[in-house]
Amino acid sequence: MTLALALYQPDIAQNAGTLARAAACLDVTLHIIEPAGFPVGDAGFRRAGMDYLDRAAITRHDSFTAFENWRAVERRRLILCTTRGAVAYTAFAFAPDDVLLLGRESAGVPEEVHAAADARIAIPLMEGARSLNVALAGAMILGEALRQTGGFPPYHPHPQA
Repeated sequence: MTLALALYQPDIAQNAGTLARAAACLDVTLHIIEPAGFPVGDAGFRRAGMDYLDRAAITRHDSFTAFENWRAVERRRLILCTTRGAVAYTAFAFAPDDVLLLGRESAGVPEEVHAAADARIAIPLMEGARSLNVALAGAMILGEALRQTGGFPPYHPHPQA
C-alpha cells in the first residue's frame, strides 16, 4: 500500500488537475471526494493535468461518507492538511499507507472531517499569511511524506540532462 492524496470537494479545476499530474508522476493514487465545484472532465482540469491524466490513478467518491467507508475497509490513517493543524508537516511522522487530505480552496473542510482525521498537520507560514495555494501545499506535504517513507519512484535521469 502506498501513500494517497485526497481532495475534499475541490473548487478549482486547475488545482485538482495539477495534483492529478503530481499523483501520476509520483505513483500516488488521487481520491476526489464529491461534489467537486467543476466536472472532473473540465477543460481546466485536463489542461493542468496535461497528458498525465491518462496515467493518473484517480478514484472518485460520491461523498465523504463513501470515502470514509473505503478508508475503513482499507484501514488507512487520515492526515488532514489544514491551516488549523496541530503540528508542522516537517515534524510529523508519516506512514507509507497514509491518506493526505486537502480541503476546499474556498472553505477548507467541515468540523465532521476535522473530527474524522487521525492527525492534523500544517505548513508553517509567516505571521499574517493565511494559506498557500492548495496544489502547492499538497505538493510540499506529499514530497515530505514520500521522502520520509521512501516512497519516491526510482530516479531516472532525463536523457538530455
